[in-house]
Amino acid sequence: MRAAWSPRGLVGVIHLPALPGDPDPRGGFADAEAHALRDAEALAVAGFEALVVENFGSAPFPKGTAGHRLPPHQVAALALVAREVKRVTGLVVGVNCLRNDGVSALGIAAAAALDFVRINVHSGAYVTDQGLIEGEADVTLRYRASLGAPVALLADVLVKHATPLAPLDPRRATEEALDRGRADAVIVTGRGTGHPVSRELLVEVREAAGARHVLIGSGLDEHNAASLAPLADGAIVGTATKVGGDVRAPVDPARAKGLASLLRPLFRA
Repeated sequence: MRAAWSPRGLVGVIHLPALPGDPDPRGGFADAEAHALRDAEALAVAGFEALVVENFGSAPFPKGTAGHRLPPHQVAALALVAREVKRVTGLVVGVNCLRNDGVSALGIAAAAALDFVRINVHSGAYVTDQGLIEGEADVTLRYRASLGAPVALLADVLVKHATPLAPLDPRRATEEALDRGRADAVIVTGRGTGHPVSRELLVEVREAAGARHVLIGSGLDEHNAASLAPLADGAIVGTATKVGGDVRAPVDPARAKGLASLLRPLFRA
């Protein structure tokens, strides 16, 4: 199944707050949807071309792999919110089921007519704060095919908040995600949320990917844009759009608009 969306451009992040059933819920499901729509509308007005909805506030996360999938209420909430975000904004919309539930993400995307999913560990094995997470490329790709859904699959390379179980260089990790894992694009991040990407790492991934799409997945802002953005086809930008640069704060419309104006002309043609 070929993806309908070509992964590129500026992708804003909708960080859902903690939901009912989480250790520290920040209101009900309706509150979470209102939070998402507020940020989505601000990012759309600012000029972002796509959005990704994440269960960011639901930490600590389940692994997301077989036997440790997201709880049903989170899957339902993500599906409803993402569909409404797409309806209200008219933008390209995707979903990321943290920590690594690609199966639920694809189910949500197919049911809600979304455009892409992000999977943090698509191939290989990584040590994380959730324990050992193994990629499920064989499961997710066959599931996508069975659904007949034209959903792009974006896979992280050497993902943040994780360490490969065995030594793994960026070139090999990129090739395995794109060639053996058949991802539609790869994402490169810093060591954690909001941390900038190493230019050296980005160069290696860019070379390994060739003409295929590479997105920056964390830490892109006005200070490093000129150095990093020309090496990428697009970027997922969350923290830098928020009030005071605080990932848990609402989107700052002025910051978001300024970033969009700065970044969009810089990406690889």
